[in-house]
Amino acid sequence: MKKIPQRTCIGCNVQKNKNDLIRIVINKEGKISIDRTGKANGRGAYICDSAECLEKMIKSKRLEKSFERKISDDIYEALKNEIVNKI
Repeated sequence: MKKIPQRTCIGCNVQKNKNDLIRIVINKEGKISIDRTGKANGRGAYICDSAECLEKMIKSKRLEKSFERKISDDIYEALKNEIVNKI
């Protein structure tokens, strides 16, 4: 039986299957993007596919702490659109 990788949501701090979470990745150039495939190069942070976790993450600035840099509002807007529209 194949082991399913577990990751921790930076919003609610609960471990879940990697496939159930959205990956946010920062590459070597400093570009932040949403990675639905989970295979993009760079440092990744994971968040649940829920608005509550997104609000907790924004309020506590956990994404900024994970990537050790200021996150612009357009990144948060892209995340909100991704979660609300459930693409």
